[in-house]
Amino acid sequence: MALKKKRVASGPIAEKAFWDTTDKNINMLIPWYLMAAYAYYEQDDSILEDSTFDRCSKAILEHWDKIEHMHKHLITKDMLIAGTYIGEYPSRIKGSVNQIRKDFDGR
Repeated sequence: MALKKKRVASGPIAEKAFWDTTDKNINMLIPWYLMAAYAYYEQDDSILEDSTFDRCSKAILEHWDKIEHMHKHLITKDMLIAGTYIGEYPSRIKGSVNQIRKDFDGR
């Protein structure tokens, strides 16, 4: 099955929000990774560019031992290396994606 390119629903606004929050706090890489995965895999409607998601994966791997977040246990290094997520999504993550769409996309 060929993977189609997903449309970035929130465009550059979500990109800017991602970089603004993660540049200030590396711990925020975790929820952004999960939010981006949820939007992509579950909603079929990306909130980040594929390249940004890949950079997020690499950054989490690079800073793995320094990152502290309550959802870190949901992600494995193997998932990060593969650039994917297989697991449950906390309701907080789902709600955050919906809020991003509302704030940045008007949905």
